[in-house]
Amino acid sequence: MKNSAKDFQVLATVADFTRHFGFPPPAHPLLTLIDLSKISHIQQTTGPALRQLYIVSLKKNLKGRLEYGHRPYDFSEGVLAFYAPGQLCEGSPEMDISELSGWMLVFHPDLLHKYPLGKKMAGYNFFSYQVHEALHLSGQEESQLEGLIEGLRREHEQPIDAFSQEVLVSQLEVLMNYANRFYHRQFLTRRPAEHDLLSHFEELLTAYFAQAESQPLPTVQHFADALHVSPAYLSDMLRSLTGQNTQQHIHQHLLERAKQLLLTTNLSINETAFRLGFEYPQYFTRLFKSKTGLTPAAFRVAAN
Repeated sequence: MKNSAKDFQVLATVADFTRHFGFPPPAHPLLTLIDLSKISHIQQTTGPALRQLYIVSLKKNLKGRLEYGHRPYDFSEGVLAFYAPGQLCEGSPEMDISELSGWMLVFHPDLLHKYPLGKKMAGYNFFSYQVHEALHLSGQEESQLEGLIEGLRREHEQPIDAFSQEVLVSQLEVLMNYANRFYHRQFLTRRPAEHDLLSHFEELLTAYFAQAESQPLPTVQHFADALHVSPAYLSDMLRSLTGQNTQQHIHQHLLERAKQLLLTTNLSINETAFRLGFEYPQYFTRLFKSKTGLTPAAFRVAAN
């Protein structure tokens, strides 16, 4: 059952966020950096909160369950989590923050609107990952980020002047670029788990197109749900291991199945399209030609 507007708090500003959780008021209206080791308490707001903000957090020694996207998440050493505007997060009543440490960076999208980084944010897929796909940092990577965060902290605490926003945004961009590097490193260092995911994906893809009966064209979301990962994570993982994203893999299997039907059956082009799950045969023809250079009919003739 989906939450209604009455079920959760909407935190539209940085000040809303700090007030909601009992954090110190922000020194800058569009950004705050919270040292979690210096927070003696956090208000027990266990209901879901909808934040219209970007949040990057490194929480350590958080005891208890944090609900995010209907999934429990246990923060541990060296784990970095990212939240995009519009994502719900909910804590558990039994959460123990007595030994909590780390940091939390909170900033409003308006901070980025005048800068190229604002457009680049959509390209950082880790903001759309499910929380169990958080970034696991090495000790060296954690130290590098700590240095960047310290630079942000010093600038954030300076009196606001004509250059404040530009300096903050430039430092944020460096932080995002390092996070992007570390995410792609994670796909390499966690290869065994990723190869298992790749093998399972290929099994699902083969099984889907082996079905004799017509069924809708598979979507990236379909396979992501079956593998219990987000679409963005699945595409990034596949691209890192194979050079192709999820949609490209789907098209590759689709074309192989299409060629098989064209060469081994007497189905018309329209019937072939419907068998493959296309609602409109002309879309099948366009896709086939864009990938092979031939229309389905021309391919059939050339192969015979």
